[in-house]
Amino acid sequence: MEKQITANKSLGLYLKEIWTNRELLWILSKRDVIVKYKQTILGVTWSAIRPLITTLVMSFAFGKIGKLDQNTEISFTLMVLPGVLIWLFYSQALVSLSQSLVNNANLITKVYFPRLIIPLSTLLLILVDVLVALLIFIGLCIFYGFIPDLKMLLMPFILFLSFLAVFGIGLIAAVLNAKFRDIGQIVPFIVQFGYFVSPVGYLTDNVKNFSAGGWQYKLFCLNPVTGLIDLMRWCMLGKHASFNFDSFWPLIIFVVGTSIFSLIFFRKHERSFVDHI
Repeated sequence: MEKQITANKSLGLYLKEIWTNRELLWILSKRDVIVKYKQTILGVTWSAIRPLITTLVMSFAFGKIGKLDQNTEISFTLMVLPGVLIWLFYSQALVSLSQSLVNNANLITKVYFPRLIIPLSTLLLILVDVLVALLIFIGLCIFYGFIPDLKMLLMPFILFLSFLAVFGIGLIAAVLNAKFRDIGQIVPFIVQFGYFVSPVGYLTDNVKNFSAGGWQYKLFCLNPVTGLIDLMRWCMLGKHASFNFDSFWPLIIFVVGTSIFSLIFFRKHERSFVDHI
């Protein structure tokens, strides 16, 4: 009997279906990696060039020109790289997730499988970029003589939290983009301004000091990327970056809220993807 997409299927059965189709998930993930770097001279090296150049440019712009590197105990480049790492992960994943269903329209209209596999498959490519960026951080640590502490062991947890933070909102964007193509234009437009409203090239403390901890700072901390970057800096830079509870709790609330809502929202509209795509 031909399988049908059923919205009332229990979450346990739905996850079991995804596990049953894990080979398809792996195939789609490998396809995305191969397609991205196929016919490129430098290949995966682009995953290193992008964060390295971005870090150097932002270190110069915010550090030297903006004079934000005067009160840092370590190289400002090391302070910037965790922000670049998180922002590249979040921005690239958000754009990829929002386009994932539309880009796989031919597959969706021809065969049944849990549609959640498609958004999940896009994240392996982003993970490759993150791992390369971490190698760059290790190289810069050696260059500047900086030794991270044991909090670096929390890196997998922070990356998983970053995944949840972007997957929820990206899943919602993917569903909306399948119905309204305007979302595919809006998401990259919003991402362009993300560097400036997130502490990528500067520190959250700069905003706190500038606004004297007022409403601007509180609003700034509601940005989930702010929480992720603060957490990543705390993990990677040890005593040179303190844990920021002001941005941590809004991040946790955002992750829990969007994760639950996005799964419900995705499964509710899953049966109608074929009609719109």
